[in-house]
Amino acid sequence: MKAIASTTYGGPDVLRELDLPTPEAGPGEVRIRVHAAAVNPTDAMLRTGAYAARTTDVPPPYVPGMDAAGVIDQLGPGADGRLSVGQRVVALVVPTGPRGGAYAEQIVVPAESVVPAPAGTGHAEASTLLMNAATARLALDTLALREGATVAVTGAAGAVGGYTIELAKADGLTVVADAAPHDRDLVRGFGADHVVDRGTDVAVRIREMAPAGVPGLVDGSDQREEAVPAVADGGAFVALRGWQGPAERGVTVTPVFVASVRADTALLDTLRLQAEQGVLSLRVAKVLPASDAAEAHRLLEAGGLRGRLVLDFS
Repeated sequence: MKAIASTTYGGPDVLRELDLPTPEAGPGEVRIRVHAAAVNPTDAMLRTGAYAARTTDVPPPYVPGMDAAGVIDQLGPGADGRLSVGQRVVALVVPTGPRGGAYAEQIVVPAESVVPAPAGTGHAEASTLLMNAATARLALDTLALREGATVAVTGAAGAVGGYTIELAKADGLTVVADAAPHDRDLVRGFGADHVVDRGTDVAVRIREMAPAGVPGLVDGSDQREEAVPAVADGGAFVALRGWQGPAERGVTVTPVFVASVRADTALLDTLRLQAEQGVLSLRVAKVLPASDAAEAHRLLEAGGLRGRLVLDFS
């Protein structure tokens, strides 16, 4: 079985095409013949060793990837009756475990982390859904804002940012989002009610729209202390890269980790339905052969992508 993996930590060039044993589905698991795997910032963090503390009991090679789309080719004993061999599916994969991540021709994952692929989508599109949309859903659920409240979103043109805006609008929230001049139309297209200039002074710009501050903010651009002043006294701030504060004025900082909802099948399936209904926009920046994974990581780190890079394993 072909997989893209590394045996050491480092830059994009540590990624290699390796032949690994074909995995077998165990109890409660399914095996997926992967056709597409989205490339996310967390994949680069695994590659560089940022998650080394989570893999101390996992020997190399390290296989990145949290988003897979493909076809089920094996059901383990007691696997969920929702799923069947030959079914097109998407999966939220945790690459720090002994099974590794999504960058492989075949992966084995818990059935609870697998849902049908959105109807009408190709494998590449489908692979861009779960990790980023589930992160956005988790962020909004953590804020728990009432309908009609205002949420601010930084990094709004990115994958998580775009999904956060779309889900927030579906929740009945008012959205203030940031964007560079060339991304303003894109961010408005997601449904943002107000668009402000991105940058180090984003909090000032948000305060111009909401003088008392916003009750909640999702920090998709990882601006941390720069963005906190946009939040009202006693408000809530959600961090996506593990930052825990501190913040002043009673602002609560909560880091969220998408792996915490990997077993929430109902949440994952709701996101699938919202993609089918057009609530969520699936965006593919570029599809590359799996053998070009190192180049995909270089493009990811160069920034400026609108949508996700996808590795083609078909």
